[in-house]
Formats: sequence, C-alpha cells, structure tokens
Amino acid sequence: MLTNKRILLSQLPTDKLTHDCFSSDEVPVTAPANGEVVIKTLILSQDAANRAWMQGATYRSALAGGDVMASYGIGEVIESSHASWVEGDLVMADVGWQEYATVNGDEVTGVPDHDGPLSHGLSLLGVAGLTAYHGLINVAGIHAGETLLVSAAAGSVGSIVGQIGRIKGARVIGVAGGDEKCRWVERELGFDACVNYKSTEQSLRDQLQGVAPNGIDVYFDNTGGDILQTALFAMNMKGRVACCGAVSMYDGKPKPGPFGVPGLLVTKRLRMEGFIVSDYAHLDADATHDLSLWASQGELKIVEDILEGLEQAPAGLIGLLAGENRGKRMIRVA
Repeated sequence: MLTNKRILLSQLPTDKLTHDCFSSDEVPVTAPANGEVVIKTLILSQDAANRAWMQGATYRSALAGGDVMASYGIGEVIESSHASWVEGDLVMADVGWQEYATVNGDEVTGVPDHDGPLSHGLSLLGVAGLTAYHGLINVAGIHAGETLLVSAAAGSVGSIVGQIGRIKGARVIGVAGGDEKCRWVERELGFDACVNYKSTEQSLRDQLQGVAPNGIDVYFDNTGGDILQTALFAMNMKGRVACCGAVSMYDGKPKPGPFGVPGLLVTKRLRMEGFIVSDYAHLDADATHDLSLWASQGELKIVEDILEGLEQAPAGLIGLLAGENRGKRMIRVA
C-alpha cells in the first residue's frame, strides 16, 4: 500500500508564520470513492494567498489547525473512479502539501496545452499569468502611453503585469524591496523604473514623484498597506486601481489604513476594483493565447523560483512572505 507524506498546518499563526506552525506525518493513500481520483503531486504552487487562508474564509474555506496545508498544484492521475480522468492524465487541482491527494474529479482540470515546461501550467498559464493578464487588461484597461505602477514587481504576478504593460505601450514603474531587486526588475524585466520601498534615504512618495512627475494612471496593487496609500496620493484624475492582493497585510498583525479612502477616490474620481482570477475564466482562452504568443516571441520572460522537495514547502512560503523570491515560487515534489 502506498503511503502519503503530508505537511499539516498544526496550529494557526497568531503573528508571523513560522516553522512551528507546521508538522508532518505519513498515512496510507486514500482509495478513490465513486467520482474521485488519486493524484500524485508533481509541482506545488506557492502564493501569498496561502497565508490569507489561515486568517478566515475568502474565496475558499478557511484553514484550521490539523488540516493538510492547502495549495494548488500539478499532478498525475494514478487511479480514477471518475469518467473524465484516466491513469496518466496530467491535471491541476487543490492537492495540498502532500505526495498524493484523493479529490473530487469534478474539481480537477487538465494542464493547458503548451510547448514549455510543465511548470508553466502554474506560472505563465496558471494563476500568476492569468491574474496579471485579466487584472491589467480586463479590470484596469491599460492603454498605450499611460503610466503604470506595479507593486511586488519582482513577484509572480507583478513581474508579468509590468511586462504586459510594456508590451501594451505603457510606461511601467515597479515597486520592490531593495536596490538590487529594483535593478533586476529594470534590467531583466524591462521596467522603465523601479523604486525601493525599503529605502532609508528617500520616502516612497518622493521616489515616485521623481520617476513619475506627471502622476500614475493605473496602479496594479499586490500589497495593500502603505504602498497602496502612497500610490493613491500619486494617482491622476480618473485613474484606475486593480486590487489583486494585500501581501503586506497577510503575515502578522495588519496596520490600519490605507488613509485617503474614500476621500481620494472621490476627489480624484478614481475607480478601485478588487478581483480574483476566476471572475474572468470565460476569457481564459484569449489570455492563454496572448501569453503563449508573447512568451514564444521573447517579449515576455517567465521567471520561476522552484525549490526541490516537499519538505521545503514551509520554508518556501515563509520566504515568499518575506519577499525573498523572484518570479513564481513553486515546490517540485516529484
């Protein structure tokens, strides 16, 4: 009988996420009931939203102490009691931090057809790429000649958002933590400028004034908090803000704010809209086509940060929340 190594969220964090919040065990693989499949986990996605699920229900149910740590991933069907899936199928599902997952086959999707590595199913054509595409094009409606500001510019979503903005003819400014990371965003990803929110020499507000003296037309927000507040003051009249996430507020005790809401929204006639990627699932075919084309033409670089081994998952997520990753962080399990 196959055994399944699992990593559990043994206790909910009361402040910042630590290794003490996790434990591991091994149990027999659960045989599939009618309509279920057993998936061998190959690659796990790591996302800031994983931490938000520990705080309460969002677009999915909240995690509780003792649960297998939740995560979307790519795997191979090794046993099926579902009419749509057969042994050997490569699929994507909410498999969690474990070597094998027994899940409802109706909640499984196939890996998109593409010419790149399997991991592109989670980066370029997965939540990262689709979120970047839909948020910038279908929510914010970026136009050529506009100035775009992107927070978490070196992260999985932000790194793609900025490149799409460049492809669409916008002037792109990133926000990242550290001078070295900012130089990488400009040099490797082609942003026009990048400002360091951790700078002790100059405030973020002054830095933005220096690189965007004529203001910001579109802000793609991955962070919330102080960066969002600063961006609102820099927005132009009738600017648009696409709210994708709030990573600065997930880990630890959130600060109040941002200030300026709703005042700045009113006086500047701003449109601020939150979204999740599934809101635009009906447009995924267009997104997949464009993202694949841009990548094949060399206009869009896909940066992947893959750690090896299931046991790296806790450190990987803790590091992601601390901003140590560049591009899409994943865990290769098998």
